[in-house]
Amino acid sequence: MKAVYPGSFDPITYGHLDIINRALKIFDELWVVIMVNPRKKPIFTAQERMEMISQLVGDKKNVHVDYHEGLLVDYLRKQGIKVVIRGLRALTDFQYELEMAIANKHLCHELETVFLMTDERYSFLSSGLVREVAAMGGDVSMWVPPNVVEALKKMKLNAVI
Repeated sequence: MKAVYPGSFDPITYGHLDIINRALKIFDELWVVIMVNPRKKPIFTAQERMEMISQLVGDKKNVHVDYHEGLLVDYLRKQGIKVVIRGLRALTDFQYELEMAIANKHLCHELETVFLMTDERYSFLSSGLVREVAAMGGDVSMWVPPNVVEALKKMKLNAVI
């Protein structure tokens, strides 16, 4: 069975990778799809995010990295996928994710959303937190893989955040 794990992944964190690895225990194939969220201003381009993620999952033949601008349900229909994976960190995540799952279900009745609780080590972790700490010169190496640390170091984050 196939599933999609959508998100902005700006940048990808160890929390995201935890969800990817756990989803692979349930599903035969997983599409990690970078989505455009009009409420967010990414610091990395879609191509940069795709490259970072591909470097991290490249050894897994059953993981595909893609990009989509538009409704998630349109991407799912195009790919013939009926399951969405969403990670939950805290109660605040649940409210937003529940609303999205219900809206997506209304737009695509055959769609199912599977919620995976993040490992407690990452229950506080968000890409936004990583960006803020990195912008102030803090060490984020315990939260993101080395390739992401290097990409963050190359940026002038103070001007972006």
